[in-house]
Amino acid sequence: MDSRRLRRRFMVGMRDGLGVVWPILSVLLTLMVVLGIAISFLEGWPLVDGIYFAFVSGLTIGYGDLVPKTLISRTLAICIGCTGILLTGLVAAVGVHALNTALKETRET
Repeated sequence: MDSRRLRRRFMVGMRDGLGVVWPILSVLLTLMVVLGIAISFLEGWPLVDGIYFAFVSGLTIGYGDLVPKTLISRTLAICIGCTGILLTGLVAAVGVHALNTALKETRET
């Protein structure tokens, strides 16, 4: 199996798949940014810290260097976590589909 051909087909599949789900991805990314900005205002953090917190928490890394203290901020952090899980799952699903398609096409040739 030619790995270069497989990699190329995988990347084409990723590009095509992300092109299909781009509206959903853009809504999820925008929602994460908006929630991060809201938390930064509620907690009195700089804007960049709020967006950083949203993506670090949403992608389930969660360093713990920024911790929301108010109840509403913590509730928004839960929403960020759910949004991040959807975002990660969607990208992973596109990747699995692209890999399966690339493997199938490579075996057929």
